[in-house]
Amino acid sequence: MGPHYLSRFFAPKSVAIIGASERPNSVGFRLMQNMLDSGFKGKLYPVNPKHKTLSGLTAYPNLSAISDDPDLVVVATPAPTVPDIIRQCGEKNVSSAIIISAGFSELGAEGKHLQDNVLAIAHRFGIRLIGPNCLGVICPGSNLNASFADGVVKPGNLALLSQSGAICTAILDWAASRDIGFSNVISMGSAADIDFGEVLDYLTMDAKTTGILMYVEGIREARRFLSGLKVAARLKPVILIKAGRHDSGSKAAMSHTGALVGGDHVFDAAIARAGAVRVYSISELFSAARILAKNYHIKKNRLAIITNAGGPGVMCTDRAEDVGVALAELSEDCITALNKVLPLHWSHANPVDILGDATPERYQQVLEICLKEQEIDGILAILTPQAMTDPTEVAKRLIEAANLSKKPVMASWTGGARVQEGRELFDKSKIAHFTTPEVAVDAFSFLAKYHQNQILLRQIPSPVSDLPAFDFSGSRLIIERVLSEGRDVLTAQETKAILAACHISITQTISVRSSKDAIIAAETLGFPVALKINMAQFSHKSDIGGVKLNLKTAEEVAHVYSTLEAAIRQKYPEINEVGLSVEPMYVASGGRELMLGVARDPIFGPAISIGLGGTLVEILKDNQIALPPLNAYMAEQLISKSKAFRYLQAFRQLPPANMAALIDTLLKVSLMISELPEILELDINPLIVDENNAVAVDARLKVCTPHQLAPYSHMAIHPYPQNLTQTYLLANGANIVIRPIRPEDAYMEKDFVNQLSERSKYFRFMQALHELTPEMLVRFTQIDYDREMAFVATTDDPNLPNELGVGRYLINPDGQSAEFAIVVADSCQCMGVGSRIMKTLMQSAKAKNICFLEGEVLAINQPMLTFMLKLGFSSEPINDDLIRVTKDLRQ
Repeated sequence: MGPHYLSRFFAPKSVAIIGASERPNSVGFRLMQNMLDSGFKGKLYPVNPKHKTLSGLTAYPNLSAISDDPDLVVVATPAPTVPDIIRQCGEKNVSSAIIISAGFSELGAEGKHLQDNVLAIAHRFGIRLIGPNCLGVICPGSNLNASFADGVVKPGNLALLSQSGAICTAILDWAASRDIGFSNVISMGSAADIDFGEVLDYLTMDAKTTGILMYVEGIREARRFLSGLKVAARLKPVILIKAGRHDSGSKAAMSHTGALVGGDHVFDAAIARAGAVRVYSISELFSAARILAKNYHIKKNRLAIITNAGGPGVMCTDRAEDVGVALAELSEDCITALNKVLPLHWSHANPVDILGDATPERYQQVLEICLKEQEIDGILAILTPQAMTDPTEVAKRLIEAANLSKKPVMASWTGGARVQEGRELFDKSKIAHFTTPEVAVDAFSFLAKYHQNQILLRQIPSPVSDLPAFDFSGSRLIIERVLSEGRDVLTAQETKAILAACHISITQTISVRSSKDAIIAAETLGFPVALKINMAQFSHKSDIGGVKLNLKTAEEVAHVYSTLEAAIRQKYPEINEVGLSVEPMYVASGGRELMLGVARDPIFGPAISIGLGGTLVEILKDNQIALPPLNAYMAEQLISKSKAFRYLQAFRQLPPANMAALIDTLLKVSLMISELPEILELDINPLIVDENNAVAVDARLKVCTPHQLAPYSHMAIHPYPQNLTQTYLLANGANIVIRPIRPEDAYMEKDFVNQLSERSKYFRFMQALHELTPEMLVRFTQIDYDREMAFVATTDDPNLPNELGVGRYLINPDGQSAEFAIVVADSCQCMGVGSRIMKTLMQSAKAKNICFLEGEVLAINQPMLTFMLKLGFSSEPINDDLIRVTKDLRQ
């Protein structure tokens, strides 16, 4: 595994600053001073044609005048000069540039044109860009400060990733006063080229980073963003804040769902699905930074509170309830131990009120007991400065006890001057401290939510083969006919036909054009019936009085039909023909009305919502959101978060609703919108759920002509590509399955590598390797099927290992080539396993329009070089030790 392709941004050996200056208030001056003050150990080249020297260093008129090729170029000149500078970078073989300059897309169409010009030049030369309009990059561990931020940044274990330079400087200033350091600070600016996903991918593998803070204003590539976020959050807590939660300029959508599911709701669902935690204010982000800086980890969310005053304990209890933190139940053994060290009148419960006269020794003893309690995941110690309190000595005792345990310990020393010295001690310890107890509870909740979201992150949606065979081809024919007629909204009958093709239970709908047809339909279906407007231009039938229920006779049907037809013609004289439909009244004892919907988010694609249904859906605003694909656990969690969940339970004389049927319906909708990218919006309202079934009584679909180039490209999360699974018979008669890797393969992958010989490990990883690190395991098994692929060969044959081999490729930033690697178990070599894996890899890469498959092979690995030659790869020496092999997949 070589260096990450972004490593030159964060650990360059040489840096050129274009626009370096000696004017004290200029960006170029601050960049130079920051690089010098950071103690950068590489070569620094100031570029300014007006100077011979700058800050004691030789200044150069342009990049061409520098004899070396800088690893990194930082641009701080006016926007119109940037295209030519990037062209010079290409001519100097510079691959990495940070554009500090403003004046691009943020200024409108003209600036956007200039930015596009810069990107085109950069892409032509293979240059990657951070910015424009950014603060820069700071990596204290590499003695790099390529930014114009003020002040020195202390090394630490937190990474800060932000689209706003102002937010970066605010957090850095706050952190400096609290002795919090950073591993990396990256200001993304406009993120015209390198985006969040790529930087997250780098930070995942950065050993110096144990937690990540993010400030997000917008997402350009949802799939890349979520892919990087998922991999990072799997290994390190990621906490982010997003600006622009309320989009007043969003246009009205056709369906109820479209009106309710704003981008921010979908963003929430995406972040939870990726295993990260979202906060909603800068103060919360500060709290997250404070607790992440201590590198805490928890398994559950059970908090114990130790306090010398009852009031703060009660307030913390309320706050814990608000943010979903559970107060730990103290075991009998724990209470017995506390009884031995506390006065008779202590609270005998959590919060543990140790009374106002609590001594430093009492605090320490109680903390030590709570740290040993298995039912406690974290502890908050609260101190109010009373007459007999010694805040400083208590802080010393708590620090001493906390150092002997891995459990998170937080402190809230409330007050001012009397508690300041104690707070300063906490700053230099492993205890995170907060000025108010409620903020401390909030901070603990971030750790708890991170743990909860990890469960969601580990969920694997079911492969298509696990669900019934749906008639997708029939559904597409219906949609194509509707689009060919110039419509994009399906009638109720057309919508239900598609739902039925996906095995979703529906009530029958019969379209009618006359009162006679309506009577015949009613007699056919059986009374009572409902009569509804069935015209694409009327999305919300109830709003115009277009739904008449519980019609019990033919005479009533004829009368209502005539009345509805006349009312519509009078109100809408331009309509030539009135269309209505007849449906049976779905009578379900104890049926609950829900709404199940789908809306297409412009960034994250289709999103599924569920909540209370009926005509008051916009008023109730009960909609919980999830991104497809779903599995049963995700569907159950989605339902449990809605207000409808309690409505579905048994109450009074009603039996509980059939949750299994509702979950099954959600899974079918998830699969339907995954496989039919034509679907823009779906309303099933009401979806009636009773003790037996879940039935779509009314439904409406909006569709479009899909513009996708590859399967599932309309979705932010690529479903598991079950269609790539293949079965083969080896020459020895053993059956093997070659399939895309899954996250649950981590243990199998670890055992596979452990069983490899030292020689095979060295040939594969090109270094001495005992076993895969947790970071490597996650990186190898938690993949984005859109931009990379890994195939494992497995078998149930008892005479062979469970995993026979694995091959993978990762698409390079140019989008035209991919790096591959392959290794086969020592006992399975020369059996045809490697050939099968490589051919599968090549087929997959070719299907993604990859032109070249490239790999590096040790020169001493002659068997692999011979194998590559047989497969049609060409070879070229990189150096005395390495050979590059390349396959042109276009041939």
